[in-house]
Amino acid sequence: MPGILQRRIAILDGAMGTMVQRLRLGEAQYRGERFRDFHKDVKGNNELLSLTRPDVIRDIHAGYLAAGADLIETNTFGATTIAQADYDMADLADEMNRTSARLARAACDAFSTPDHPRFVAGALGPTPKTASISPDVNDPGARNIRFEDLRAAYHAQTLALIEGGCDVLLVETIFDTLNAKAALFAIDEVFEQTGECLPILISGTVTDASGRILSGQTVTAFWYSVRHARPLAVGLNCALGAALMRPYIQELNRAAPDTYISCYPNAGLPNPMSDTGFDETPEVTSRLLREFAEEGLVNIVGGCCGTTPEHIGAIHAAVGPLGTRPLGRPGALARAA
Repeated sequence: MPGILQRRIAILDGAMGTMVQRLRLGEAQYRGERFRDFHKDVKGNNELLSLTRPDVIRDIHAGYLAAGADLIETNTFGATTIAQADYDMADLADEMNRTSARLARAACDAFSTPDHPRFVAGALGPTPKTASISPDVNDPGARNIRFEDLRAAYHAQTLALIEGGCDVLLVETIFDTLNAKAALFAIDEVFEQTGECLPILISGTVTDASGRILSGQTVTAFWYSVRHARPLAVGLNCALGAALMRPYIQELNRAAPDTYISCYPNAGLPNPMSDTGFDETPEVTSRLLREFAEEGLVNIVGGCCGTTPEHIGAIHAAVGPLGTRPLGRPGALARAA
């Protein structure tokens, strides 16, 4: 993976949730035979599909790989014990992570060639709970999650993702830096425990025009809070389309000249009339990301909410002929070496 980033812009896949939503699966399809009599509704628990409908997840991975993706995310955005507790399925989190990683591994191996290897990115999402912000407006000091709870959940998830065959770990859609720190701490623990040391990708989420993530940090402050992890790449995803994300990618580019930059925006703004639920066509998203590449801002590009294999194929075609962003100084690959 580091070798590719030295030569060209790498392509990340697009949205998993968008592709699942397109299928309009019902409650029975989410449950499968195994959970036919489960006591709680599970429709919407996309991570469960790795266990009940692995064919769906395999087909989505294959669609993105056929479109030219170099990196495929595991179907594990919500596969922590914390997130799965909402469905009373916390006990399935390990199996979800391990199985999802194996599904992505098999898909990448099927598409890999000596000239075009494919890589599995183990996705660690933010969880539905935040360690920095009170859930009660009348009690600013209240918290619904502890750092230790997050650390333990991410530790288990990281172990399972590595056992399933991931090539890199992706801590993504970060809206609370303290949550991300718990993930990074847990990853470091697992590396020490197992002797494994995979490259790490970190991606934050600017939530609005303030240019800050939800827990209040600017993009630059966010980077300085996580740079100790020495990630292979740092970037932004979700919440915004590429046009609105541009100034924050520019800021990150200035703040982290010695680290690769990733960018996988939403397909513009939400649009309920669209087939994907967002308003940007593949042509629009790919044109905007090509402009980022021409400006020398990015090393990894892909898509988040609303993007499809058609978006990824257009992005691949748009940035493929362009050069990658050079690092400002050596040292970014120290951890991945």
